Amino acid sequence: MTRALFLDRDGVINDNKRPVNKPQDLIIYDNVKNGLQRANENGYDIFVVTNQGGIELGFMTHSDLKEVHAEMVRQLKPYCTIKDIMYCPDYHRKSKYRKPEPGMLLELRDKYSIDMNQSWMIGDMETDITAGKRAGCKTAKIGKRSKQADINGSNLEEVVNKILEM
Repeated sequence: MTRALFLDRDGVINDNKRPVNKPQDLIIYDNVKNGLQRANENGYDIFVVTNQGGIELGFMTHSDLKEVHAEMVRQLKPYCTIKDIMYCPDYHRKSKYRKPEPGMLLELRDKYSIDMNQSWMIGDMETDITAGKRAGCKTAKIGKRSKQADINGSNLEEVVNKILEM
C-alpha cells in the first residue's frame, strides 16, 4: 500500500491572491519545492486535489486548467513527482468531488491502492480538512489555525517537516 500527501493547490502550492487562469499566472511558493522534495524522498506519493469552480463559472476552460497544471508539474519536476492531479470543475452543481466532499481523495485511493491511515490531506481551507477527515486520512492546515486539523503550519515545508517528525 502506498502512503500519500494529497495537496490542495491554491494557497498551498501556489499564491492565489489573484486567480490562476493561465500558466503565466502560476506563482509557486518558495518553500514548496523543499517540502515536496523531502516528502518524495521519504516515500510519500504526491497528489493534487483542487476545487476549480472557475470552470463552471466560465473564468477558464478545462484546456486552460490543463495548461496551468502542466506548468506546475514542469516547475516542480526537479524536486518531486506529482503522481496525479484531480480537480472538480463544479461550483454551484452538487458534486461528490467538490471539497468538503471526499470524492477526489477516495477515487485516488482506489486507483493507486493508497493507505489512508498513513496519508495526509494538506490544505489552507476548512473544506480541505473536512474532505481529508471524511476520506479517512490525517490532516494538516496551512495558514489560519484549525482545531480540526491534526497539525497546523505556516507553509508546506513546515507542515511536511512536522509530518516527517511524527
